[in-house]
Amino acid sequence: MLEVAHFQVHRLGQVAPVHQALLKAERATPLHTLEALTEVATQKTVTKKTTRAEKKENSAVVRHFKQIEPTLTRVTGAQAAAVLASLGPYRQLLEPQRQHLLSLYRPVDVAFKVVGTGSVGLRDYCIYFEGNGPSDPLFLQIKEEPASGYAPYLPDAQSPHHNGQRVAEGQKAMQVQSDPFLGWTQIAGRDYLVRQLNDHKGSIELEELAGGGLEAYAEVCGELLARGHARSGDPLILNGYIGSGDGFAEALAKFGSTYADQTEKDWQELKRSAKAGKS
Repeated sequence: MLEVAHFQVHRLGQVAPVHQALLKAERATPLHTLEALTEVATQKTVTKKTTRAEKKENSAVVRHFKQIEPTLTRVTGAQAAAVLASLGPYRQLLEPQRQHLLSLYRPVDVAFKVVGTGSVGLRDYCIYFEGNGPSDPLFLQIKEEPASGYAPYLPDAQSPHHNGQRVAEGQKAMQVQSDPFLGWTQIAGRDYLVRQLNDHKGSIELEELAGGGLEAYAEVCGELLARGHARSGDPLILNGYIGSGDGFAEALAKFGSTYADQTEKDWQELKRSAKAGKS
């Protein structure tokens, strides 16, 4: 059981396409996000009536979120206040050392961010913090979490009432090391997950997966999936369910092929709808 808890997927660095993608993802540091999502705010005009204190304030570098419509828009007023107020309950859920670290940062700006394909239509806020000046940024993402798609089919499942808590605890159970700022909160009665905004995405060129590359990539995905399930569930029950034959592997292959066929059909239908002028 301890080996399962500490298991590392070493082949991540051995499969060339995956290793290259991870190297790309490592470049997405908070300073990279600072340059990508924020800009220097317009400074006030200095006149003869401007006081020395105001001149000193104007000389400081002030950054805020860019307006990158429609994917990123600044949030101000009551809406921004509600987002910042949600940090209070969230902070209390963090471990003491994480609370201390967060206390060293002050919120500077709030934005609304359009999230990925699977979460389109959900609310997603970003908060830009500064610690030791503009060169020490922290970005937190407050992402709305609806009920699990499995909930209607698993009425007896024991899960937290708060959907943000459900997702956060699921990540902690599956991952060897989770985001130190991972938590949850509520805004206007809706459940949210809180985490660092890390755009750690590194794409893999399909051409690089030709031949043995595709098989190696599948092995990495399978090992990561197996580790996550083994850490969050009962590995002995899972092993018994899978069995020693090829039935489980064949079922996965059949599902993958069927899913790919359906995706192609959906894509063709989308193109037909676009030509017909449907929304």
